[in-house]
Amino acid sequence: MTTDTAPTPRITSRERLILFLLLGAGFMLSVDFSILNVALPKVGEGVGLGLTGLPWIASAFALPAAGFTLLFGRLGDLFGRRRMFLSGAALLTGASFLGGFASNPQMLLTARVLQGFATAMATPASLALLTSTFAEGAVRDRILGLNGALLSAGFTVGALVGGSLVSLFSWRAAFFINIPVALVILVVTPYVISESTLPERVKLDVPGAVTASGGLLAVVYSVIESSIPAAVVGVLLLGAFWAIELRSPAPLAPVRILKRPTVKWGNYAGLVVFSMETAMIFLMTLYLQNVLGFSPLVTGLIFGVPGLAAVGAGVVAGRSIGRYGSRKVLAVGMIVQGLATLPLVFVGDARIALAVLIPALFIGFFGHVTSIVAYTVTGTSGLPNEEQGLATGLTSMTQQVAITVGIPILSSIAATQSAELTGIHLALSVNVAVTLVSVAFIWFGLRPRPETEVVPVAVADGTGGELAASLD
Repeated sequence: MTTDTAPTPRITSRERLILFLLLGAGFMLSVDFSILNVALPKVGEGVGLGLTGLPWIASAFALPAAGFTLLFGRLGDLFGRRRMFLSGAALLTGASFLGGFASNPQMLLTARVLQGFATAMATPASLALLTSTFAEGAVRDRILGLNGALLSAGFTVGALVGGSLVSLFSWRAAFFINIPVALVILVVTPYVISESTLPERVKLDVPGAVTASGGLLAVVYSVIESSIPAAVVGVLLLGAFWAIELRSPAPLAPVRILKRPTVKWGNYAGLVVFSMETAMIFLMTLYLQNVLGFSPLVTGLIFGVPGLAAVGAGVVAGRSIGRYGSRKVLAVGMIVQGLATLPLVFVGDARIALAVLIPALFIGFFGHVTSIVAYTVTGTSGLPNEEQGLATGLTSMTQQVAITVGIPILSSIAATQSAELTGIHLALSVNVAVTLVSVAFIWFGLRPRPETEVVPVAVADGTGGELAASLD
């Protein structure tokens, strides 16, 4: 292996601003998500929403975010990624105003639905603008590593500051905090980010869009509400979507792409990584508060400190992928996430368990963030620029679906036991088993194939070498 030691110029201010805008947008969305979770009881009280209705504050966001991310990712390919990104930021601004001034449950839930749509529009467009601007390889890996680090930091910062913010001001601050950032994005983006190249007169696959979005909505709803009829409808719609894509002259998601090992197994990895870790955090939140008797503030600190430490995993993962390949880094990251959860299966009801819990969280979060970066790199690799919106739409959709379904599935497993701690232990055992068994499937599925052809991707504006130099 040779190393190019020729000096390269640093990236321009405009290029730095592009990264700041796109990475900052993802950070903002992740901060907002975790802040609102902390504020849920106060939000319910503020608009007169009872305890049984609180889960719908999260579900109203999750359903459109999971159901429409794939569609909006592809729409960005067809009609402009910058346009879709700005549309998402504009919708988020309006939805945040509506949520901040909500006076009844209807206004609040409408705002959450609109925020879900805004996330489905902005997230894949932002990621596609990154992956289509910088060449596949070490530069893009490092950028996606930074993106993973900032997403992790956003969730952690939101959890740490959410309680204080809501206590000092109001639950409405959880909505209003988005608005200044979104306005900056709306003003600055048109001047620093060029519109993506649009294909010539490509029609939207309407039947595919309807069946894909409807199927995803039904499947996610069936998990949230434990509805078998909804699950059946979802499976039938997704089956119809597959049949439509096989015959469509301009498919929403070409089957040849969905069958690619990197796309298929990369997204499967993302589904496991996010669903299992999200469920683990939820279960351990119950453990810390209901079993050990800690306050929400102390619980946030217990999760927050390891979370901040794990932010560095994003940077490490980006560099490691360039050296060892995404397959190895993804497998190692998932193994670390799974094995770090294993000690939690045996924690007891005494506070001395923190001596096991906190180191396990440090190690597990590091593996989790590493896995996020590796699965994103895997799921978006080997595709031309004009299909990056579809690829990032798939990876973003996988994240939203996984976050939504992980908690209900493992919570239902925990609920099969009469004692809460016993149920937590059982659910975490399933968590570990699913994660480690999945590593074997993914390792085999991503094995090198001599016949696999990698589509070359051009570097936009020659920024690749400059960025690599600036990130060294």
